[in-house]
Amino acid sequence: MPGLAELNALPARDFEELLLGCCAAPGWARRVTAGRPYSSLADLLGVAGAAWAAREPGDLEAAMAGHPRIGERRLSGWSAREQAGVQAGADPGMLTALADGNAAYERRFGHVFLICAAGRGPAEILAELNRRMSHDPAAEREVAAAEIGKINELRLRRLVMA
Repeated sequence: MPGLAELNALPARDFEELLLGCCAAPGWARRVTAGRPYSSLADLLGVAGAAWAAREPGDLEAAMAGHPRIGERRLSGWSAREQAGVQAGADPGMLTALADGNAAYERRFGHVFLICAAGRGPAEILAELNRRMSHDPAAEREVAAAEIGKINELRLRRLVMA
């Protein structure tokens, strides 16, 4: 995998910066950086998954703060690619419903609604947002953390395959 070899060859600081672009959790990025060199994508994903599962205090909050709202018009980087289906497939009424749902979710849970949006349409995402509104805050925090783990894996796969 030439992408992996190039990532392994980066200075630690540069590799960590790439990881922070995938997930804004500094402890997670440090742990994944410290695991280099990686012999395979599976090796990288295994270390990254374990680092996320054993994340440091504050990593979840940092990761949540680094994600934009689902359905926002002005997105860049990873989020723009992952939410392309939301933007392309949503009529203005659906985007308004997502914005209203995001606002209600944030009032209830204190952070943005997190979902691995890749491959999902706006109606599916809105339905999941509405379903998750019934969670208690602790349960929803765990669901959000699991979704970030999925997003991290997706982004790392794309990073290696770039």
